[in-house]
Amino acid sequence: MTSNEEWKRRREAAVPRGVGTAHPGIFAERAKNAEIWDVEGHRFIDFASGIAVTNLGHAHPDLVAAATGQIDRFIHVCFQVTPYEPYVALAERLNALAPGSTPKKTIFLSTGAEAVENAVKIARVATGRPGVIAFSGGFHGRTMMGMALTGKVAPYKIGFGPFPSDIYHVPFPAPYLGVSEAESLAAIEMLFRADVDPARVGAILLEPVQGEGGFYPVSSNFMRELRALCDRHGILLIVDEVQTGFARTGRMFATEHFGVEPDLMTAAKSIAGGFPLAAVIGKADIMDAVHPGGLGGTYGGSPVACAAGLAVLDVIERDALCARADWIGERIAARVGRLAQHDSGIGDIRALGAMSAIELVIAGDPAQPDPARTSAVVGEARARGLLLLQCGVRGNVIRFLPPLTIEEAILDEALDILADSLAETVTLGVAA
Repeated sequence: MTSNEEWKRRREAAVPRGVGTAHPGIFAERAKNAEIWDVEGHRFIDFASGIAVTNLGHAHPDLVAAATGQIDRFIHVCFQVTPYEPYVALAERLNALAPGSTPKKTIFLSTGAEAVENAVKIARVATGRPGVIAFSGGFHGRTMMGMALTGKVAPYKIGFGPFPSDIYHVPFPAPYLGVSEAESLAAIEMLFRADVDPARVGAILLEPVQGEGGFYPVSSNFMRELRALCDRHGILLIVDEVQTGFARTGRMFATEHFGVEPDLMTAAKSIAGGFPLAAVIGKADIMDAVHPGGLGGTYGGSPVACAAGLAVLDVIERDALCARADWIGERIAARVGRLAQHDSGIGDIRALGAMSAIELVIAGDPAQPDPARTSAVVGEARARGLLLLQCGVRGNVIRFLPPLTIEEAILDEALDILADSLAETVTLGVAA
């Protein structure tokens, strides 16, 4: 039997150190629904879901059947050479599910960053304007355009510039961090006065719930105000649903919580349950603005991934996973809320469906983030058999991303481990 340590040595020799790993001492050997076993046979409850990818859990039988069925037919022919049914069928279903009544069209790609890049391309052609406004704390990928749009320098941007031009950032509305919605909207107006003519801005891009930035959701009021601002100036609204989509927030897409219709929307991660697939879904006339040949990619819309994507939609609908996401989020928030009554280090609890997080601070003070304890909780939980992810612009947020199919007993077991890990590390924040 090989060991984690042996594989770690081989990994360090073969893979560059720039590929960061949240849990470098664990090498997965197999997984089922919400559980992962490493090469030494240790079991872990998965509260990461491959960063919000396996919303249907690991090795869901419907996804396995759909993928293997397509593999038996063909694996790759390239949609731009000979098109095929799964691509068109999945596009039709996403067009019907996308928020708003305007007719939609969809293009498939391979990664979330690629979806963001193409959304920007489409917006620039449709408007004839190069400028794009994004938000601090946002994460939109590791390509050059993705990094330019991302509102966090470390670790994503250090040493990689210069980045594409005509990209601007404004503060994301996060009241817990002292940034109000009014201040965020005022920053856009100030940008128009000080840095860029709004007639030069083609799009405003944001995540409806920031992912890497710390799981901060926007409000319905903010989204309506942003939609109105875009309409006043002829700017397209792009909503990045890469991490928030496919029932994670209790709706198929998080944008549905806010009562607005975006012009373009990016999707990826859980769209195909683990197979590489991404999409740009947008208003049909905007999507059709690009000339033939201007969009595409060799692997975009893999037939195997599209077949899996159709199965994902079937399972979400059949098993009412949007409602189950709400139930999971409520259960997590209730348990952590009880813990917060005795732990002043839990400064904030955020949950939109099953996209939930806690923010750890010192002595209940939002101005004193506690990244040291946050790291300690993640490490303690791992030692006890629970895989968590750390995030946030200040490094002090723990995000919870269990599969929406997680068994109730395993969810409760995970929350027990979280409680024990918080209790084990509580003196760190007090001492600080």
